[in-house]
Amino acid sequence: MCIFTKEAFGKKKVRGVGVKIWERRATEKLKTRMEKLKVEMEEIGKEQESIRKGQRGVKEKFERIELECEQLRRETDLITQQSHNTQLRLCLMFQILKAREVNDFTKAAALTQILRLVPQLMEVIAKQSKEK
Repeated sequence: MCIFTKEAFGKKKVRGVGVKIWERRATEKLKTRMEKLKVEMEEIGKEQESIRKGQRGVKEKFERIELECEQLRRETDLITQQSHNTQLRLCLMFQILKAREVNDFTKAAALTQILRLVPQLMEVIAKQSKEK
């Protein structure tokens, strides 16, 4: 069985059955390869979606960790501020005791007044540091 086809210059060419079988096989191979590629693309799409889901999870965890870090920074700042406050009070109390030992009651009274003002002073300092 022969099939006649026209080429670009009008010459007739005879194509045999073998060529037709070869073309059919090539087409089948191409279709098979296309189907495999389609399956691979679907798998890649699923993998990419899985990766995106994982990235979202990591991003959420990172954001939670950042929030926790910020909370810890605030708590650390508060503890540091309280520590400074305590240190200042202890220093004033020690100076008051020394002044009383040497019978300098005027100095002791002044330091006692300052000691009473420390909480108010610390509030002002805390407000200023929050504004920064």
